[in-house]
Amino acid sequence: MTAPLHSESTRVRLRQGEKAATAGLLANTALSGIKIGAGILGNSYALVADGIESLLDIFSSLVVIGGLRVAATPPDSDHPYGHGKAEPVAAAVVSLGLLGSAAGLAALSLREILTPHHAPAAFTLWVLVGVIVVKETLFRVLANRAEHLGSHAVKADAWHHRSDAITSVAAFVGIGIALLGGPGYETADDFAALFACAIIAFNGVRLLRPAFAEIMDAAPVGGLDREIRAIAMRVEGVLGIEKCRLRKMGLDFYVDLHVLVHGESTVSEGHRIAHDVKDAIRLAHPAVADVLVHVEPQFP
Repeated sequence: MTAPLHSESTRVRLRQGEKAATAGLLANTALSGIKIGAGILGNSYALVADGIESLLDIFSSLVVIGGLRVAATPPDSDHPYGHGKAEPVAAAVVSLGLLGSAAGLAALSLREILTPHHAPAAFTLWVLVGVIVVKETLFRVLANRAEHLGSHAVKADAWHHRSDAITSVAAFVGIGIALLGGPGYETADDFAALFACAIIAFNGVRLLRPAFAEIMDAAPVGGLDREIRAIAMRVEGVLGIEKCRLRKMGLDFYVDLHVLVHGESTVSEGHRIAHDVKDAIRLAHPAVADVLVHVEPQFP
């Protein structure tokens, strides 16, 4: 049983994901320069660290864009199932980037805590307010797009923006404490940056697990297998379902299904039933790129 792999709807969704990641890339490019410049001028290490995290976000967005472009490549002789695995690989790279940035920023924060320095300037608080608004907006837009597309890579990129917003909130709190507390509280923004690193690392681990699960062809969550079984059972001539296996390939799903038909059915009849099953499943779930149906005889 064959079907046209990598449908036009999938390519459209991949292009939508690429556009979303590009918007994040442009925003990160502008914000990283603003935060690092303001942090240096305003004597705020937390803001400088926040800017460095945004620079890493630029790399992450490039990885996501590259992964989506590769995933959109049609199947070829070397990759008969397409290149969809590039999407979760990109998500895994971005998640590892989150963990790496958290570790690096934590080390730098600890160094600054041990190094006496001046309190940050008050104007850095206004810079952070603007950053928080922009980053949280980007997170919500990309998170909604990721949910619509079913893309782990776009979701990971969205959480990079949320992590950036979190580090900005932490920096805001730390700078505020340093300014209000006066002498002796100069390291408050560094402790705030250290706290933000823990949150970034947590999100990195949380996003890494589903990406690796997809790479390892783990069964998709969400009850799709039950829906497919129910659809197949409604097809005339299907007596039962022996096996139902699913795997996710980028934004598409592939299904291996063993259906039971009457043992005295002709080959032509079994072939028709198999086609009806596949057509019914793909009509109900356009994200299912292909269904391989194996017909098993069942005798009274």
